[in-house]
Amino acid sequence: MHVFFSGIGGTGIGPLALIAKQAGFSVSGSDKQHSKYIEYLINQGVQDVHIGQTAEAIQAIDDRKPIDWYVYSSAVEKEQGTSPEMRYCQENGIRMSKRDEFLNHLLETKNLQMVAVAGTHGKTTTTAMMIWLMMQIGKPISYSVGAKIGFGDMGAYDTKGKYFIYEADEYDKNFLAFHPRLSLITGIDWDHPDIYPTRDEYEQAFVQFLSQSQHSIIWHQDANKLGLPVSEDDPITILDETHESIGSGLGLTGLVNRQNAWLVANAVHELTDRPLDELVEHMNKFPGVSRRFEQIAPHIYSDYAHTHEKIRGALQVADEVSPGDVVVVYEGLHNTRQHFIKDDLPTLFETAKSLYIVPSYLAREDESLELLTPEKLCDLVEKPNTKYPMQLDDELREVIKKHAYRGDLVLCLTAGGGGSLDEWLRKTFSQKT
Repeated sequence: MHVFFSGIGGTGIGPLALIAKQAGFSVSGSDKQHSKYIEYLINQGVQDVHIGQTAEAIQAIDDRKPIDWYVYSSAVEKEQGTSPEMRYCQENGIRMSKRDEFLNHLLETKNLQMVAVAGTHGKTTTTAMMIWLMMQIGKPISYSVGAKIGFGDMGAYDTKGKYFIYEADEYDKNFLAFHPRLSLITGIDWDHPDIYPTRDEYEQAFVQFLSQSQHSIIWHQDANKLGLPVSEDDPITILDETHESIGSGLGLTGLVNRQNAWLVANAVHELTDRPLDELVEHMNKFPGVSRRFEQIAPHIYSDYAHTHEKIRGALQVADEVSPGDVVVVYEGLHNTRQHFIKDDLPTLFETAKSLYIVPSYLAREDESLELLTPEKLCDLVEKPNTKYPMQLDDELREVIKKHAYRGDLVLCLTAGGGGSLDEWLRKTFSQKT
């Protein structure tokens, strides 16, 4: 079967294309721009990748080898009606779907059982922890994770494994397409108001997801939040957020990381019957994930924290790690989201000594909303008192260098992609000390 992946450079579609290639499918694809990850896919054997999404390009690929299935991302779906690729597929009777339908096909044909990691925050790190722990105890697995990891690819298929570990995103209700063997819920806090206009709609999506899972592991506070009627007959394990292993047995930095690790240890114990103390010992060696409290240079860190809970979690880790002061450089992910978290902004950064706000990273915006500039966001922040609107320029570079030289921990809360604070940091500081 020949599968064409549109948006193949993305963190959701790209790993799935690599998995499909490793699982024996013929794979091709396209993206709007070239990237290092596309280069990596090409080196891994995904040779037929076209930059630019035109009808002529997909026709040329289809002429060389007929396309059986066109898989597209949520971003491409929004272009339905204007996408030349989609029009070509419609006119030529090529099967089209989002990634979830193809992934279900792959799971069924390869006899894989899904282990899903879902939740508002911590999905990527927790998924990576799950992959790491299964590898450490020698269990063959297939998986897909939404960030670079230092101990494997972002996606992989192993013919000897029976489990597929998957970062199940609730955006666009993607996770409701699946019926996992086991689901881990990292935490639930209303997000994505463009998809879920009310808190109740968001929480009910998780209730439905849990009902579709053979077994689930969830924190006590989230079970209460969802109003789950739990009894011994229910296929749900409820964990205590204050369990002694989180405070003593697990040595990872940051309470959120320790909680995620305990969730994973319990999940692997459920799947393999390995002793929890052995699993905790392995978890203490977890090496981390890119863009999750990742050190770019001495004293300078990048973290993909963009909801209020993630931001608080990142600050808690920074306070735990740093013997000195913590300063924050903040790039909001989407103007729409800044409106959504506006009520939290007055005290969201209160543990930081200083705050520098750069323009938000814009994508999928509600054009009817006022653009919250760095100046306007600063006005909404009450603490810390030292707060400054900034741009990605030489002045910001000198400010960061000054704080790093003093020994302050500079926590950069960043979006991703071209033109983001994260990209600017890597270009500006990754080769400097």
